[in-house]
Parts: sequence; structure tokens; C-alpha cells
Amino acid sequence: MTEEQSGRGLERHGIKNVSAVYWNPPTPRLYEQAVRRREGMVAHLGPLVVRTGHYTGRSPNDKFIVREPSSTSRVWWGPVNRPMDPEKFEGLRERLLSYLQGRDVFVQDCFVGADPLYRIPIRVITEDAWQSLFARNMFIIGSPAAPRMHGPQIVVIAAPHFHSRPEVDGTNSEAFVVLNFAEGGVFIGGTNYAGEIKKAVFSILNYVLPKRGVLPMHCSANQGPQGDVAIFFGLSGTGKTTLSSTSDRALIGDDEHGWSDQGVFNFEGGCYAKVIRLSAEAEPEIYETTRRFGTILENVAIDSETRRLDLDDDSLTENTRGSYPISYLPNVVRSGAAGHPRHVIMLTADAFGVLPPIAKLTPEQATYYFLAGYTAKVAGTERGIIEPQATFSACFGAPFMALDPIVYAHMLGQKITQHQAQVWLVNTGWSGGPYGVGQRIKIAHTRAMLRAALTGALDSVPYEREAVFGLLTPTACPDIPPEILDPRRTWQDGTAYDDQARKLSRMFIDNFRQYAGRVSKEIEEAGPAA
Repeated sequence: MTEEQSGRGLERHGIKNVSAVYWNPPTPRLYEQAVRRREGMVAHLGPLVVRTGHYTGRSPNDKFIVREPSSTSRVWWGPVNRPMDPEKFEGLRERLLSYLQGRDVFVQDCFVGADPLYRIPIRVITEDAWQSLFARNMFIIGSPAAPRMHGPQIVVIAAPHFHSRPEVDGTNSEAFVVLNFAEGGVFIGGTNYAGEIKKAVFSILNYVLPKRGVLPMHCSANQGPQGDVAIFFGLSGTGKTTLSSTSDRALIGDDEHGWSDQGVFNFEGGCYAKVIRLSAEAEPEIYETTRRFGTILENVAIDSETRRLDLDDDSLTENTRGSYPISYLPNVVRSGAAGHPRHVIMLTADAFGVLPPIAKLTPEQATYYFLAGYTAKVAGTERGIIEPQATFSACFGAPFMALDPIVYAHMLGQKITQHQAQVWLVNTGWSGGPYGVGQRIKIAHTRAMLRAALTGALDSVPYEREAVFGLLTPTACPDIPPEILDPRRTWQDGTAYDDQARKLSRMFIDNFRQYAGRVSKEIEEAGPAA
């Protein structure tokens, strides 16, 4: 028995006296352990179906960052990044480590960052076998070197069955995600939602990589036949994964990337896609991953007798998820790295029916709309929402931004200018009226407009400037009826459109006041007119 197998190799992380340690077990062995421990059920054709219990999504109010000297002056403190007192943290960590004594733990030694110049070794330690498989799916698996050679710079300890005590630990609930930037440590408890693991690591990358000149981005990315790269920013529900996964372009990654002096590279080695109402007709490549050994399906309905799935069933949550290696998709960039983006697409699902389906942005507008990070929630998606609600999430990923959003916006603006990337604002939301009145823009139309933008077909068409937001919109596009390109023309009542446009513009203006005096005058004036 090696030092690592005995558990002594974990002492450097404060983990002692565990019952057994499973070091870097392969997928079949993790399946065996997950089933034996009743953590999940094997479905027809091989995916592992698990339940995450009370938490079926991220819990942003339970995320904390240890306030310690080396990082406190750099962190973007506020509702997104809540501070935890070092003494409270030490008490919580000590109790978590004590909880692990006498238990089995699973260890995966992986990497984040497909570019070898910026690759960071990480270690994920979990008490559940299926979460160890999740780490194996989502991160980059390196050579089968001995664990003692790994030298992790980020260490994640996930103990979902350990609960904090808010009155003692200063947490908001029994669940917690605590980041310690000084140590590169992540401590997760009280929640079985595996997405917390990947997003906590992403948050650390958002802290460490800008110092190395790399812009971390919450985006998908793909590459055309001629090597041209496009990146797709967008919040949940805007089509980021769907629109970047096409048969004519190779996927680089679906969620997290870095933009360095060499180009764009994927942080991860897997995909974490929503699978609710997934169909073989609409998204055949992703659908096939739900029928493969090695895929994890979270909170997907399954018949316990036939082991058949029902991807349309949202009885547990709308946020059903599939975790699988990116190699399961047929058309991908195997290296996970490519050149500098020629096109930057910012996706928004505008439920007010105001924004054009596609618009060309100036560099100043690109910075403005990146800082805004706009999309909209619609009635019925959350309790209490009875009309469209504007959502502004800086950099299209505020929950994961460790630094002031202006840091990332400044880096993006520099890279767009340096590499002469064309930026597009694409509305995948409503047209002809707000949600409940108008219709959602057809995905076939959005794909046609993106195809035209990426192939240069929109370079030679005439443009006109939209009145309220000052956006340049094409007056013609191949395979698209011209009236669709002008949102006002899709409304039966032009005056009603004008009222709705002014309403949304005021929301943008109110949101951007937080950046007043902190960006250039040109950027401040790149948004809608007052």
C-alpha cells in the first residue's frame, strides 16, 4: 500500500484518519462504487442518474470568500462576494475535516486550462463517488502519474452531507461554498449540487488569471472550417450552448474559456448541459450523450423498472443537467485551444420584445453591453414574477467574478481592439411584442443571422441606426424576411413599442449608474439615450 492509498498523502490538506482513499479511480470503478453506495441508478444504455436533493441548482447566497490580507484589497466585495471572517472559517474547516475522519474519500487529480502555458493542477476530494466522476468528466485528465507528482494549486473538498451551523459559522444556511484565495482552497458542504464544484474553481480562475494577462470568460466558443474563432457570451436561457454547437463549426468548449496572448482556450474537459426537454431532432449531438456510459444525469426522471428516461419531466427541477466529457461530441477541437476570436457574440433573451435580433457593436458599445450583461426573466419562471423582469449580470457571469467587473471589461476592450474582433449583440428573446404577446424569435432565424455574421455575408449590406439604443442593425440578411430585422416593424402598435423601448432603456441607464465616472465618457455614452 502506497502512502497515498493509506491516506497519509492527504495530510497536507488536513485530512487524517480516513477509512479508505480511492485515488484517481477510472469511470467504471466509480460507477461500481456509486451503485454500491446507492448514490445513483444506471439508466438504459448506461448513463448514471443521480438526485441532488434539496439543492437542484447553485446557491449564490451561500457563497463566501475568506477575508484575508493577500486578497482583500482586490476582491469585488458585495452581494456577489460575501466576506467570511478568518476565525469563522478556521472553525468551519476544522469541523469539516473532523467530519471526514473515519469515512471513505475519493480523489481526482486533474487540470484546468487546455493551454499548457496556463494549465493549473487541481485536486478534487469528495465523499461521494458520483461527484468524483463529475470532476473526472468536467476537468482535464492528465497523464497517469503518481499522485505525489501532481502538486495541486487548487484543492476542492466537497462534503455534501456535512452541514454548517449558521449561528456558529456565520453562514446563511446549512449549505456553504467557501473560497480561500490565499491557499487556493474550496470548501463545499450541505449541498449535493455538483455544479458548485466547477463554478467555485471558475471563480478562483477569475481571481488568479487576470494577473497573468488572461481574460477569464463565461462563454462558449467554436471554430469554423478556416480556423476562424467565435465566442458566445450569455446567461442561462439565452442559447449559449445550443448556438455554439453546430454541425458546420467545431466546438472548443461550452461554458468557460480564457483569452490569452496566444488565443482562446477551454478551461474544462467536459460539458454541463441543461437537458430538460432535450430532443434528438433539435439537438442530436447533446441528446446522444444522454444515452452513453459515463454521462451523469442530475435530477432527470427515470422509470426504476425499465430504466428509461423522461427528459421532458420537470417534476424535480427545470434545471436537469447532463455532465459528460467533451469528447462525447462528434465535432470538437480536440486540443481545446484555438486562435484569437474574429467574432464576439453577446446573447440576450429580451422578453420585452425591444432589442433587434442582431446588431453590430462598436468597441465602446461592446464594453457597455458586456458590463450590463442583460437578459430577462419571464413570467412563470420564478415565483412572484408576473411580467418580464430585466436581469443585469456583469460580464454575463457576475456570480463568478472575483474582481471588479471593470477589470474584465477593460481587458475585453483591449483584446477586441488589438485583434480587431467584430462584436454582435444577438437577441434570442421576443419579437412583435413582449412575452405573452409576441413570439420568441425562431432559432432557425437566429442561426441564419449568426451564419451570415460569421461568414461575412453581413459585411456588405446596408445598416441603419436604431433610435433608442443607438444600435446599428442590418437592413438585409440572407434567408431572413427584412421586417424581422427591425423590431418596431414586428409590433402591430408602433407607439406601444416606443413606450416599451423607453421603459427598457431606463432600466439600462439605472443599472449603469454604478459605473459612472469609472469608465470613459465614450463608454458611458454608448448605451441608450436618456
